[in-house]
Order: sequence, then structure tokens, then C-alpha cells
Amino acid sequence: MTDSLLGRVAEKLSEPPSYAEPGQKGSILAVAAASFGSKPTTDDVTQPTGFDPEAAALFEAVVESAYLVANSDGEFDETERTTFERVVVTACEGAVAEQQIHALIEDLRDQLSEDGIDKRVSMVARSISKPEHQQEVLRVAALLAQVSGGVSQVERDVLDKLCGAFSLGEDALKRALAEAEKAVNG
Repeated sequence: MTDSLLGRVAEKLSEPPSYAEPGQKGSILAVAAASFGSKPTTDDVTQPTGFDPEAAALFEAVVESAYLVANSDGEFDETERTTFERVVVTACEGAVAEQQIHALIEDLRDQLSEDGIDKRVSMVARSISKPEHQQEVLRVAALLAQVSGGVSQVERDVLDKLCGAFSLGEDALKRALAEAEKAVNG
């Protein structure tokens, strides 16, 4: 894994997919990151922050879907975690701080440990109802899976579960995988 690969993946994560409507400014990850990054850190905020709870929840679900795929083999060591966090922070183009992503990954780790992968896939699917967002979630998860040397069978199995939970057809997953492979291979 090289920094140029990480850079290409992060860049693609911040861009809209090739099948996006003309004029779309960024990926769902990058757009929702702006709201997540403005999330108040204390309860006594009295001024407007730009925080949109729905966009922040969408951001968390997008990151969780990629996290579930990354954890599909049952191993997510410190190197993988650091790489995952770095790619997400880079893709968000400064809208989310490293500490925020680190804390989110800690929460996701606890939830996965407590609930198991099938329940977490179901929770992600419940929080993302728009088909275009669901397609983008698959693309983001597939892109992050590419960072670890391509999409393995166990990663593909989790992507299949997400696709099924979204009630999207096999074509949606094929499109996401093709986008991810194209981004990595040029």
C-alpha cells in the first residue's frame, strides 16, 4: 500500500461518483462531513453551529458501512485503523478533525462488538433510505476496501449484506465495485 494509492482513494472518496448528476459538488461522505464536523462538543451551545443532525447521522452511517467491511475478516489492527482514519480524514478535506474520526471509530468498534455484524448492517440500512445515498454508501465502502489490496471475499460478503439490506439489486453492487476498482487502477 502506497501513499499514492491512499491519496487516490481519498480523492475519489471526496468526489461525486462518475454516475452522479451533473453539478453535484462532492461525495456524500464529503458533504455530510461538514455537518458532522460542526457537531457541538458540549451541551451548552447557544449559537448556530451549522450542525444538521440528519447529515451527521448520514455521515456516521457511511463511515460505519466502510468500517463494517474493513472488519469483515475479524481483524482490524492498529495499522489498518490508522490508515482507515487517515483516508477518511483526508477525504473530508478538513471538515472533520482526526480526533472526531478516532472517537467515531471507537464507538463503532464498541457497537460492532456488542451487536455483531448483521445487526449493525441492519442499523446502517435503516438510517439510509434514499437509493442514491445507498448506492453511494456501497461505493464508499468498496473504495475503502480497495485500500487493503482489493476487495476480498469476506469484504464482498459484507457488501452483499449491505446491498441486500438496502434492497438494491446486484447491479448496484457491481457499479460500486467497478467505481472502486477504476479509482484504484486509474
